[in-house]
Amino acid sequence: MKHLKVADLMTAHVVSAVPATSFREVAKQLAEHDITGLPVVDEDDHVVGVVSESDLLARRELTAVDLMTTPVITVHAEEPAADAARLMVRRGVERLPVVDEEERLVGIVTRRDLLRVFLRPDPEIRRRIQDEIVTHALAMPEDAVDVHVLDGVVTLDGRIRSRSRARLLVDLAERTDGVVTVVDRLSVPDEDGARLTTLPARGVDDPLW
Repeated sequence: MKHLKVADLMTAHVVSAVPATSFREVAKQLAEHDITGLPVVDEDDHVVGVVSESDLLARRELTAVDLMTTPVITVHAEEPAADAARLMVRRGVERLPVVDEEERLVGIVTRRDLLRVFLRPDPEIRRRIQDEIVTHALAMPEDAVDVHVLDGVVTLDGRIRSRSRARLLVDLAERTDGVVTVVDRLSVPDEDGARLTTLPARGVDDPLW
């Protein structure tokens, strides 16, 4: 499955500072570029901190090295955009400097950028789960699982032969770009395999996938 990567959403031309950048220059850059924070890089373009509007308001230090927040949270350009969004929410930050394999600054991604991941139309999300996961990745018949999507919330109905296979289906669906959450209504055999909790839409003689 093809996922949106951080590189697909980031701003590549990054406004940045160096440790010696003055308070006034940092404030000027934020105002001129209408941004709320900028990364601080060393001579090798490695990110050593981030200066935000809050840092400027809280402290009156002379240079960026004294103003910046450390340690800095970064994300790699090739990481899935959805993972970056979760990291941003978990760590409570508004932006993430984007680095390459050598940890050098190559871009920046903001919450607004990452919101685009969750603006995919419901029919497109349903098609990707049905075609790329159910049919292709798990090699199940198209009608083995009923996929319903409303406002990014995916509901999965169907009879799956094992809990591990059902968990894999849910996990892959959750990782699909645009999915807000997954409602699991899949049924699986009991531990002894003798009985099955069935869904009203399917008969007990239907095959398990």
